Amino acid sequence: MATKNEYNHEHNPRMEWARHAPEVYKAMVRLDAAARQGVDPTLLELVKIRASQLNHCAFCLDMHTKDALAAGESVDRIIQLSAWEESRHFYTAREIAAIELTEAVTVLTDGFVPDEVYERAAAQFEEAELAQLIAAITVINAWNRFGVTTRMAPGHYTPGQYNH
Repeated sequence: MATKNEYNHEHNPRMEWARHAPEVYKAMVRLDAAARQGVDPTLLELVKIRASQLNHCAFCLDMHTKDALAAGESVDRIIQLSAWEESRHFYTAREIAAIELTEAVTVLTDGFVPDEVYERAAAQFEEAELAQLIAAITVINAWNRFGVTTRMAPGHYTPGQYNH
């Protein structure tokens, strides 16, 4: 008989995809490094957390919330991120534009990225910054898809462990 405080069994990953596709993994690491250039590190973590929430990637949520906390991000801002529309006062206009763009790029099943969302982001970021931000959003979505598909198990990440 299970006790009321007993945790569920941790699932095993389906595969170690990076071991089986090492060149793809190395290319992803290079793409990640290129995409993050010029993007504010705090903003980058907010984007990575929000995309990972939307994609239900527990491994990436574990990683990026820990990295954000280690970098000095507040617990309140991380907690409120999933309800950012009602918690706008936790974020700057620039961060809101990036979070909104992250949602539009991540949830493409709703259609294309709306002009209004793109225009709000374009008003907050210079073109080169916006291009880097779009790249960073695209890269975290790719990482999420590897993590979710192969069922990478969260809970074992140490902040900075994968500093690419």
